[in-house]
Amino acid sequence: MNDLEHLQRADHADPFAFLGPHGGEVRVWLPGALAVELLSAQDEVLAAMNVVDASGLFVAQLPSGTRYRLRIHWPQAEQVSEDPYAFGLLLSDLDLYLFSEGNHRRLGKCLGAQAMEIDGVPGVRFAVWAPNARRVSVVGNFNGWDGRRHPMRLRYPSGVWELFIPRLQPGEVYKYELLGAAGTLPLKADPLALATEAPPATGSRVADPAPFDWQDHDWMSRRAERQAPAQPLSIYELHAGSWQWVEDRPPSWDELAERLIPYIREQGFSHIELMPVMEHPFGGSWGYQTLSMFAPTARYGSPADFARFVDRCHQAQIGVILDWVPAHFPTDEHGLAHFDGTSLYEYAHPFEGFHQDWDTYIYNLGRSEVHGFMLASALHWLREYHVDGLRVDAVASMLYRDYSRKEGEWIPNRHGGRENLEAIEFLSHLNTVVASEAPGALVIAEESTAWPGVSRPAEEGGLGFSYKWNMGWMHDSLSYIREDPVYRSYHHHKMTFGLLYAFSERFILPISHDEVVHGKGSLLGKMPGDRWQQFANLRLYLSLMWTHPGKKLLFMGCEFGQWREWDHDSQLDWYLLRYPEHLGVQMLVRELNRLLHELPALHAMDDRAEGFHWLIGDDQRNSVFAWLRLADREPLLVVHNFTPVPRPGYSVGVPLKGHWRVLLNSDAQHFAGSAAGSQGIIETQPLAAHGQPQSLPLDLPPLGCLILIPEGDARVS
Repeated sequence: MNDLEHLQRADHADPFAFLGPHGGEVRVWLPGALAVELLSAQDEVLAAMNVVDASGLFVAQLPSGTRYRLRIHWPQAEQVSEDPYAFGLLLSDLDLYLFSEGNHRRLGKCLGAQAMEIDGVPGVRFAVWAPNARRVSVVGNFNGWDGRRHPMRLRYPSGVWELFIPRLQPGEVYKYELLGAAGTLPLKADPLALATEAPPATGSRVADPAPFDWQDHDWMSRRAERQAPAQPLSIYELHAGSWQWVEDRPPSWDELAERLIPYIREQGFSHIELMPVMEHPFGGSWGYQTLSMFAPTARYGSPADFARFVDRCHQAQIGVILDWVPAHFPTDEHGLAHFDGTSLYEYAHPFEGFHQDWDTYIYNLGRSEVHGFMLASALHWLREYHVDGLRVDAVASMLYRDYSRKEGEWIPNRHGGRENLEAIEFLSHLNTVVASEAPGALVIAEESTAWPGVSRPAEEGGLGFSYKWNMGWMHDSLSYIREDPVYRSYHHHKMTFGLLYAFSERFILPISHDEVVHGKGSLLGKMPGDRWQQFANLRLYLSLMWTHPGKKLLFMGCEFGQWREWDHDSQLDWYLLRYPEHLGVQMLVRELNRLLHELPALHAMDDRAEGFHWLIGDDQRNSVFAWLRLADREPLLVVHNFTPVPRPGYSVGVPLKGHWRVLLNSDAQHFAGSAAGSQGIIETQPLAAHGQPQSLPLDLPPLGCLILIPEGDARVS
């Protein structure tokens, strides 16, 4: 079979070996063209090309080295452009080497569609990894989605295909057509796309290469200091499309910034955490089934719009954390699944490569190119979008080969164990590289097992994460608070057990979206009792969370007590703020955030046992807990009463003699409480209690929390 027959069949393995300039002859393959001329740079006709075959092969004689352009006469238009097959090798050997090694740190500027100039000619350089494909073509409106028109060049041995298409511009929609061993595959979106069409469309877009004009220099220069473990961290988790609508639709990034930033400032959160904004085909996955690991979703605007959103947050002194999903990807045929006709990005065996819980594929992180692809994705968001942290989803599912699998349905590692050694290596490498190349950025693990050393540095044998979600605290505390107060004494251990391991990792206390969906009810809906008790329990629970060791994360709507579960297809129930109980919860969260930021005792030693001291952990009968939070030896007293019974004159031991001031009473009237319990200034009594030389006679509010601080006259007795 000759070259022409291969072109006609769209299976030519090396189109550059036949098309373009060759020893004084130029050949072009343009199915559907009526005529073609070769033009000089001054638009003079150098030669009229001869039709060698009616299927679309044109040939003309031209002295070697002569620069030319093509004037193509189509049935309904005329096109002038350079010949894609007149350009030499596009990617450097170093780029290809680093990619194959799994260590190309700027892959988003190497593969994919890059708008650029080559030899003074503007256009788009395309590059895609598909080592097992027999042919790869770029298709789009610019060539009638005809895979015969722009077949690419394969670079050995990397398996990367490349092509420069002159005169294409940013905004152009494209995909790849691949010929696999078994035939032509469904059109594939670009794994390295920097922009996409808005769903339900699935095309990739050529991104605008213009750099964003960042104005967040102050924030970025001080970010490492702001995000150090001794600083306060209070995170508001949200879903961009369902936080607050504009009229009857989800907001754009600019509209979200206009409304969200003042709200976050007023409520006192230090950071927002966005559920995945990487493009995903199914909105009902909330972004956790991501396909475009380098492109912000087009649902809310362009990549530049998203960058501007982050920039505006930073200018308002608000950090931005993104949920990021390296654990699995969806099976949509236009995505990564069987990308070149083989299991390229995923493990081949379903015992390794298919996630039964989510009906998704699992990345083969043991393959160097996939390892590097995911590493480059993380760095892309941190560098190109100035994101302040990544919360890594589903880490537990990555660490264990038998995660959620029955006996006989998983494949042991090379040592016969259940640990996923490739994923462990990847996570450790990821955290090491981020610490080096994005100083001050956070990497947070959603990890629900007892895996040791999640937040221990990688060089010390840990995984190297900045923080780990404390899922144990979340489950235990929610289980406890759901109990009717009359039964809480039987579950006292659920509130004390977490303090046994609270300092084994750097923890974030998460009340996330997962706790308010799928029939679990809202946070307010979990609270027992009548309406008054439900709101009192919610205020008490939030007070517990903000005074417990660990950084804070709260999902949107919980801060004002939304009654219904979160629904991604509608906005939060903002009308509830007309009612004093909901407004009171919102005001309490605002006050808790203020205290968290102003009082080092509530944040400076979150991960150190020296920053916490039990006073009362054994009053099971009354369901009362009391402790000291400490920083630089400055004590802060916290007392919780988890029953609806007021407890006047309840004595709590304290280390300093003198006057103590009530900073917060969660049952205060301005929080829509009953105004019971201690207020103002209280003087100690010379009675030793709870291992302390003095005691405070407190009136504990029903289902309430008290926070007290010693006044200036307080001293060691």
